[in-house]
Amino acid sequence: MVKAINAFDMNWLHKCNKHVCNKPLTTFFRSISHTGDGYLYVLMALIAMIHFDETSVSFVKVVLVGFLFEIPSFMVLKNLLKRSRPCKVTKQCKPAISPSDEFSMPSGHTAAAFLVAVIVAHFYSDYAIYTYIWATLIGFSRVFLGVHYPTDTIVGAALGCLCAVISIHLFV
Repeated sequence: MVKAINAFDMNWLHKCNKHVCNKPLTTFFRSISHTGDGYLYVLMALIAMIHFDETSVSFVKVVLVGFLFEIPSFMVLKNLLKRSRPCKVTKQCKPAISPSDEFSMPSGHTAAAFLVAVIVAHFYSDYAIYTYIWATLIGFSRVFLGVHYPTDTIVGAALGCLCAVISIHLFV
């Protein structure tokens, strides 16, 4: 099973990362990846608070509590699993950005993006498709840019969704 997962990861990593020499594509995915750095989440909360209605206040509470679950969970998993970044394992991988830490599993950018996407979909269903596409692009960008394996982003997405659902159920 582990060999099959490793083969899947290496195959898709190389298929995605081999295009990193395409400057416009790399610029696009760097930009997408950077939207998951955290600034956008603060901006979303501020925009919601401008409306200051019951929905926006609940939305911000649920997002904050979701991050209170997601961040420690992500850090514990990362330090427990200690999976090396792809660029440390294979010379065929060319990272297009500098990773923020040493380990790759799970993808924190992807976890945070899916956490927010699920919560946005719950409170503002008209925007669900856009936030799910954006979260998926963040996950893909992390593989394309050579800092994560595909399974890192799959686990990150699952973690983000789980933390969102827990947070929603605590407040709704």
